[in-house]
Amino acid sequence: MSDNIIFNKSKIFAIRIINLYKYLCSNKNEYVLSKQLLRSVTSIGANVREATVAQSKKDFIAKMNIALKEAAESEYWLELLYETDYLSEPEFESVSADCSEINKLLISIIKTSNCTL
Repeated sequence: MSDNIIFNKSKIFAIRIINLYKYLCSNKNEYVLSKQLLRSVTSIGANVREATVAQSKKDFIAKMNIALKEAAESEYWLELLYETDYLSEPEFESVSADCSEINKLLISIIKTSNCTL
């Protein structure tokens, strides 16, 4: 697993968002949007992990597509947190860049996998 780029990046991103969630709850008293973000971000890594033991290429692609959908949802929650002033612009840009990078990796993996079906 240590050489699996998407797994490593999604796990690091999840840990980062877990810490952001704790910060938002304790310092900003924000629980609803941050909980949704926490759920969608941690689901990215969970689906990537499931894909590593997929029963078939089709199953692998399906899990990666779910991870991609969760990443898109995560972008939405980040935007809402930013646009409601729970995240500063530098905070938003930093976590949003991480999320975009994961999106791009997932899209690339899915496209490459579809080509080899």
